[in-house]
Amino acid sequence: MEALCFEYSPTPLFGTTPCHSLFQKTKTLTINKAEKSHKNQVSNITATLTNQKVEIFHRASNLNSHKKTKLPKPSHIPQLMRVPAESLVYESGFLGAVPKKLAGESHNHNHKDINYLNEILLSKVYDVAVETPLEYASKLSEKLDVHIWLKREDLQPGVFSFKLRGAYNMMAKLSREQLRKGVICCSAGNHAQGVALSAQKLGVDAVVAMPTTTPEIKLKTVERLGATVVLVGESYAEAQEYAKHRAKEEGRTFVPGFDHPDIIAGQGTVGMEIVRQLRAPLHAIFVPVGGGGLIAGIAAYVKSVCPEVKIIGVEPYDANSMALSLYHGQRIVLDKMGNFAEGVAIEEVGEETFRLCRELIDGVVLVSHDAICASIKDMFDEKRSILEPAGALAIAGAKAYCKYYGLQDENVVAVTSGANMNFNKLRLVSKLADVGWQHEPEAVFLTIVPQKREKLEQFSGLACDQSSIENEILCRFVIPDRPGVLMKLLNAFNGRWTMNLFHYQGQGESGGNVLMGLQVVSSEMDEFKALADTLGCDYAFETSNKALQLQLH
Repeated sequence: MEALCFEYSPTPLFGTTPCHSLFQKTKTLTINKAEKSHKNQVSNITATLTNQKVEIFHRASNLNSHKKTKLPKPSHIPQLMRVPAESLVYESGFLGAVPKKLAGESHNHNHKDINYLNEILLSKVYDVAVETPLEYASKLSEKLDVHIWLKREDLQPGVFSFKLRGAYNMMAKLSREQLRKGVICCSAGNHAQGVALSAQKLGVDAVVAMPTTTPEIKLKTVERLGATVVLVGESYAEAQEYAKHRAKEEGRTFVPGFDHPDIIAGQGTVGMEIVRQLRAPLHAIFVPVGGGGLIAGIAAYVKSVCPEVKIIGVEPYDANSMALSLYHGQRIVLDKMGNFAEGVAIEEVGEETFRLCRELIDGVVLVSHDAICASIKDMFDEKRSILEPAGALAIAGAKAYCKYYGLQDENVVAVTSGANMNFNKLRLVSKLADVGWQHEPEAVFLTIVPQKREKLEQFSGLACDQSSIENEILCRFVIPDRPGVLMKLLNAFNGRWTMNLFHYQGQGESGGNVLMGLQVVSSEMDEFKALADTLGCDYAFETSNKALQLQLH
């Protein structure tokens, strides 16, 4: 038996309503997973859970100028439990969040009349989509001693994503009257492109609500395909609320990104193609998970014809809504999530997709941003293609899983789901990719040594003199990627305190990190915190970080 213990304790970030206990341990639960590895080992995982306090959802008040619009007032308050992404953490590669099936439980309480296998076989996706190739990844396979196959959904013409399948399959079934009134959807990009291209094919007027954080490459593609783009809110949930409200007002058909039987059936054709293309025993298919439409569709087909094949979801640590939902046995809402892999940044998985996943999939693997970037590099080395972060998610999960369980000579498939990468994000991806392939964390040490021989020899014993910096603080802010936010931050502190250090590091659509060194006496700390809280940015104090203190001096 293998015993693993681990904790997750990042430096706490304080938001507009500080919740200091969010990252503090409140209890430790033991998750016993009788998951046999390739070597028939059993893993006993101890995971640290943090405080699952319900948090107030703050709506965006500042939107971008591109056809921006105000959000409608919510018609109801969701009753789903809100939990932080950090409340479920386990080692990368471990097959966690294994669905718990209760004895005598009926899994067919919704859409029980739907035969997904039949719906997938009769899908209309090939009116507009193509059967994408299943390509062998020779370099990755050699590194890992496993046969890795890539299902190239990033090669779908026009949209470079699998999302076209589900969107067209649903829209092609609409009545003439529904088509005449038009359609509307919400999306972070790839689903929007699928709806726009489908609308162009069917001659339908389409409106697309997109979060203000949507990469420009996806926004421009949607406009080029003829759809009307409306930027609203900073999350998928806000864009969805607007789209559903406008659908009712204008009589348009709302085309969901994942939670609809026709959408799921359309995405399920990916699984049908994999089974047809790989004429060899298959251990597992790794699927990126956002709202769950792709993995639900693939599982619905594959488990019907090849029940022995594992269907494994892959999520980032900071956007793990499906893993948390499966762990709790019910759908949850992430109170906060990362947006690095914006294609899977979904706060709440679908009702029907969750039902299917709970019944059919084998679990979820979690991966870091570094691992995702390393997989983007792997794909470039392998095929000279550049995937978006969500598109490389399955490769990262497959690599981590194969290493963790010591898999050898097995066939595994990773679905490369999209290639809509913003060019200006490549710099960040390149930086993190090098870290992603390393087994040990990378650190940079900085100190100041007097120009004397004996002082250099005493370097290993050098300590930071805290008495000289007692009135100086280091504060790190995480700001959204919007015009004017950085200037607002600077103006807030300008003239109040002396600034000794300022450093900004952009993180693409995820926002940016700002490190500030300020001279603030103890009696002014409450004033500083009150001002920081009004800015609407997350922040953390780094005053005890000795390396940064040395840099400050």
